[in-house]
Amino acid sequence: MAINRPDFRNEALFDFSKPDVKQSMLDALAHVESRLGEEYKMVIDGKRIGAASAFVSRNPSNWDQTVSVFPKAGAAEAVKAVEAADGAFKSWSRTSYEERAALAFKVADMLRERRNIFSALMVWEVGKSWAEADADTAEAIDLIEFYAHEAVRYGGEQPVTRIPSEVNELRYIPLGVGAIIPPWNFPVAIMMGMTTAAWVCGNTVVLKPSSDAPTCAAWFVDLLEEAGLPPGIVNLVTGPGGECGEALVTHPRTRFVSFTGSMEVGLRINELAAKTAPGQIWIKRVVAEMGGKNAIIVDDEADLDAAALGVMASAYGFQGQKCSACSRAIVVDKVMDAFMDKLLAKASAIKVGPPQQPDVYMGPVINPKAQAQIVDYIEVGKREHKLVLGGNKIDGPGCFIEPTIFVDVDRNAKIAQEEIFGPVLAVIAARDFQDALDIANGTIYGLTGSVYSNNREKLEQAGNEFHVGNLYYNRKSTGALAGVHPFGGFNMSGTDSKAGGRDYLLLFLQAKSISEKIA
Repeated sequence: MAINRPDFRNEALFDFSKPDVKQSMLDALAHVESRLGEEYKMVIDGKRIGAASAFVSRNPSNWDQTVSVFPKAGAAEAVKAVEAADGAFKSWSRTSYEERAALAFKVADMLRERRNIFSALMVWEVGKSWAEADADTAEAIDLIEFYAHEAVRYGGEQPVTRIPSEVNELRYIPLGVGAIIPPWNFPVAIMMGMTTAAWVCGNTVVLKPSSDAPTCAAWFVDLLEEAGLPPGIVNLVTGPGGECGEALVTHPRTRFVSFTGSMEVGLRINELAAKTAPGQIWIKRVVAEMGGKNAIIVDDEADLDAAALGVMASAYGFQGQKCSACSRAIVVDKVMDAFMDKLLAKASAIKVGPPQQPDVYMGPVINPKAQAQIVDYIEVGKREHKLVLGGNKIDGPGCFIEPTIFVDVDRNAKIAQEEIFGPVLAVIAARDFQDALDIANGTIYGLTGSVYSNNREKLEQAGNEFHVGNLYYNRKSTGALAGVHPFGGFNMSGTDSKAGGRDYLLLFLQAKSISEKIA
């Protein structure tokens, strides 16, 4: 089966200032709104399955509004899903890489046709603005396309050293059953990317989405079925992570766990997966992308207008709810006042509101619990530092918080060390560029970072010393593109998974060397 597909290229983002593009998104929002309140089932071995109890996915812009209702899975449903995936693995793992890649390409094409629908769903279910939601769906298309191309590369002939007495080959084969546990903040891109990377390699999976974004996963599973993915390859279970998630991770037939989320949960998964269960015959592989306390350094030789724009976009895009978001601006003393004037002008102009409105830049945070936790950090900041912008939640039915900035923040302060995951920026003064690097590296994380400077020697120094998985020069710290910026971090930011990179599929494969002696 020949694969005839153009070389990989990233999807262009939509321009919603064009009337026809804007109208298409408005139509998609209306379509999703017409489906709010629907009840869904889990999907195990192609069958729709309920549970004894249910939970509700809510609109964070209006917490009283139900987006969807889902079954609350427990350990029993998790075990049933693992068994279904295990039963499907034998046949799926023997399908050709061409067949699997062709199906992934088909899924990408179908997602292109429904791009605004999935984007609109994110506006309703997780509170993304139009631009943020469109970027999320575009990234999902990119990841599916990229991983399909990579499956072709890994499925083809691999280079080995030839010797005259043997015929040798290296094959990459799938691992087995995987537990896929994606986050709510990129409920299309990361969820689809993690899941597709596993099955396009010949693995079978149990997908357990965040309880804040289950509808995105359910619609994706529907799309996979429509595309022709056989039953049992991707099984959907929904519910809180405790009982259900731990059952997935600890099951002896689970071969790998792919997780994106908080450091605390990632470490717990790693701990559970490291314990060998009765009947388990392998060491489980854990792929974990966790949190960050990302910094943007503003040097005294920087373009301050560009730096202010980059910090604003990195700190407040999707309400700061990105693992790559800038939560520390480290500014060399010499330019602090000039930089802050520019940053405050940009941040104070941010429009906050329900993201169904096309001109809203910042929507709600994900839920009332997150809102309360962010407010707690803000209160700590008010006691210990100088508040210069925001600092309040916004009253109403949604989970809104003002864009917030603290200055004169100590490098070791609570709000400078702990991941807040909200629209809160700590501005820290540095004596010079070396001091700025020392501050940037002074956390347990190492995910993303940016440096604004027009001094090439300083940029090169940052390249050597700024210890993050994704480092950017003179641009924002968010917005990694598949194939362009392989994504994943160091230290407590995870296992440096490099999603969207040429190494990523190796996390879902194992190498088998075959040799034949010849006369």
